[in-house]
Amino acid sequence: MRKLFGTDGVRGTANVHPMTTEMAMKMGRTAAYIFKQGGLRHRIVIGKDTRVSGYMLESALTSGICSMGVDVLLVGPMPTPGIAFITRSLRADAGVVISASHNSFEDNGIKFFSKDGLKLPDAIEAKMEKLISSGEIDHIRPTAGEVGKAYRIDDAAGRYVEYAKASFPKGLTLEGMKVVLDCANGAAYKVAPRVLRELGADVYVLHDKPDGMNINAKCGSLHPEVIQWAVVEQGADIGIALDGDADRAIFCDEKGREFDGDKVMAVCAIDMKARKALAKNTLVATVMSNLGLELAMKKAGIKLVRTAVGDRYVVEEMLKGGYSLGGEQSGHIVFLDYNTTGDGMITTLQTLSIMKRSGKKLSQLGKVMTTYPQVLVNVKVKHKKDIMEVPAIRKKVAEAESKLDGDGRLLIRYSGTEPKLRIMAEGRDKALIAALVDALAGTVKKELG
Repeated sequence: MRKLFGTDGVRGTANVHPMTTEMAMKMGRTAAYIFKQGGLRHRIVIGKDTRVSGYMLESALTSGICSMGVDVLLVGPMPTPGIAFITRSLRADAGVVISASHNSFEDNGIKFFSKDGLKLPDAIEAKMEKLISSGEIDHIRPTAGEVGKAYRIDDAAGRYVEYAKASFPKGLTLEGMKVVLDCANGAAYKVAPRVLRELGADVYVLHDKPDGMNINAKCGSLHPEVIQWAVVEQGADIGIALDGDADRAIFCDEKGREFDGDKVMAVCAIDMKARKALAKNTLVATVMSNLGLELAMKKAGIKLVRTAVGDRYVVEEMLKGGYSLGGEQSGHIVFLDYNTTGDGMITTLQTLSIMKRSGKKLSQLGKVMTTYPQVLVNVKVKHKKDIMEVPAIRKKVAEAESKLDGDGRLLIRYSGTEPKLRIMAEGRDKALIAALVDALAGTVKKELG
């Protein structure tokens, strides 16, 4: 099993293993070694969110990469999807994002993109871990003019703003539309308001003043209640909440009701099918997506393909099958026609364009899907044992599945970034699924907590 990489790169408390400057330097050296293939000078893009620990990790990564004879292109605070785009745009060999996404400021993370703007497959991450632990590249030490240099890319934000705007239909504007935007004091605090305003929207901005420690602090996509309240107060058409690195967005409609990633995918898939833009009439989602999405797609004549949790697994399936739309309930939506990873701004603009073209409010559009009751509980664990090898848990799982009797789903999985077991159940009877999850969580706490 991998010890460093989770479902979305390496993540943990900043300045505590594995998120130390020493490890960051090793990761930088290893990434430079892996991506330095042929040619003359090589370049790797580094971007980050607004965490105070980003400075030290950025410096350590830069040192590691330059020590292997590879140049570094520094773009500063930039949404994760912006780094994927800039990596492709500048023809760099790879991209690095320093961010812990929706986690609080004391955490941080490091994730990598290939030159194509794609998150690394498991095999490459496993290779990186092996090289780091074995020390087999420690002897590679370029000298004199062969060491790398670091450059600041001053126009990176402007490049991404124009790129995002280009995904919005030509001839269409956001004039007359009022939006509430929560930037989570994160990476999109400058670019997100700029994109929407340049397209003509009246934007009421929240949490766009990062101080290094307030990222995701009672704001952003994990706290949709903030935009729900603000939309009603401001009389806005839609509320948009980004997370710390802006690769996902959660909405609320004009009535202040939450509009999650499943509903966004349902609305966008049906619209794209009508415009003959939905490749192979297929939507890719994860095992966490609501049963209501599956039923809505079936009714619309759209095939739903499910993957493991993690937007990179969604993208892998999309590339393998030749599909154009996929995503997660959490708001990571991938429009492969525009970007190679989840992009909160692209998701926002595609949704707003549907509202504009149809003349419908978000609450009206959302009627294409009925959400089934879903209960999710996270249980902290000491060890990530195979749950089916723990007799008491295996027994409880069997009992729960028997009670659901095909009229719902039970999903149990470990978090890829935290020491937690996630227990999810959904079905028509909310009281029943809540009781099943509660009972199972109690057993897990007793056996693994």
